[in-house]
Amino acid sequence: MELTLLGTGAPRGLPRPGCPCAACATTVGQDARGATAVLVDGTLLLDLTPGAAFAAARAGHSLGGVRQVLLSHPHDGPPVEVPAGLPQPGRVPDGRELALLTGHRVRAVAMDAPGTGYAVHGPDGQRLLYLPPGGAPAGLEQGNGEPYDMVLADVVGRPDALARLRAVGAVGPTTDVVAVHLDHDVPPGPELRRRLAAAGARAVPDGATLVVGVYEDVPDVPRRTLVLGGARSGKSVEAERRLEAFPDVLYVATGGSRSGDTEWASRVAAHRERRPGSWRTAETCDLVPLLKDDGAPLLIDCLSLWLTDAMDAVGAWDDAEWADGGERELRSRIRELTEAVRATRRTVVAVSNEVGSGIVPATASGRRYRDELGRLNTAFAAECEQVLLVAAGQALVLRG
Repeated sequence: MELTLLGTGAPRGLPRPGCPCAACATTVGQDARGATAVLVDGTLLLDLTPGAAFAAARAGHSLGGVRQVLLSHPHDGPPVEVPAGLPQPGRVPDGRELALLTGHRVRAVAMDAPGTGYAVHGPDGQRLLYLPPGGAPAGLEQGNGEPYDMVLADVVGRPDALARLRAVGAVGPTTDVVAVHLDHDVPPGPELRRRLAAAGARAVPDGATLVVGVYEDVPDVPRRTLVLGGARSGKSVEAERRLEAFPDVLYVATGGSRSGDTEWASRVAAHRERRPGSWRTAETCDLVPLLKDDGAPLLIDCLSLWLTDAMDAVGAWDDAEWADGGERELRSRIRELTEAVRATRRTVVAVSNEVGSGIVPATASGRRYRDELGRLNTAFAAECEQVLLVAAGQALVLRG
């Protein structure tokens, strides 16, 4: 199957008309996007948008051969007139299948929000899944079939849709995931590409023609990532965002519950509310066994509290104990941790504080902690494919 993406933006397009936000202000040239519409083999049109005929002409195609127009969602953009010669748009009821004379089969996929997804089987067996904006498939069953060759989805708005598809094997390592319905949630250009790559997806410009089933350079999701940042920098949000498109994530909280500390309890509650409901939580500082086991991706938040626990255990706050084997024991624990990171087969995203750029602590114990955290971050980063520094909610890639 050959697809031409007549548009790849949200229903109102990108930039949004009259929107003063920074993302819209910087969306120019190739980053500007019309509302998403997809022309399949010149005969099937998924979603009818304003200017679709002109968009097709700019891409070197015509809508004259279209035999079926299917809508995935109620448009909240400008009113759309059906161009002369096009069949009236329709919608396939959930679960029903439509067979076209061209040899394409289209099955309607139920969604968890208003709208309809479409699974398209090409005449030669290629499989495409197209999802509407703001929706994720509902009622998926484990092992329901082979992975799709290509998925077009609202990756930025509903990353959990990818997680659901991955959980049942509908998206695999070779599935080409293309982000559509792109809105002003993410600044265009490098930041958009970085966020999509972390989910194993990519974006293409309006007018791009793609061939379903042909190998593409699917972004490799880094297996080990360290996210650094100062207090309230957004480092935890960045770390969580990197795994929200994957199922069965194990969130490893190293800070414990701190019974009686209401301020800490409110912090923990805020973190839990942000996380997808399918994620599991383990409160532990015993990271090495988790890294040695096979299993779901790990999100470790954070190494700073792991270090506090380790320094407590070796008596690092007492100069005599520190000199009499405490420092040596801490080095051994850090070495064991980093060796486990090097050998792990799991996907790991770890969070840690970057404290070396601030005021020098007034106490000897504070300076010792600052120094040891710097050493831990350096050793851990050496074992990661990607290292990020987050400041003011903006992620700077240091490695990868």
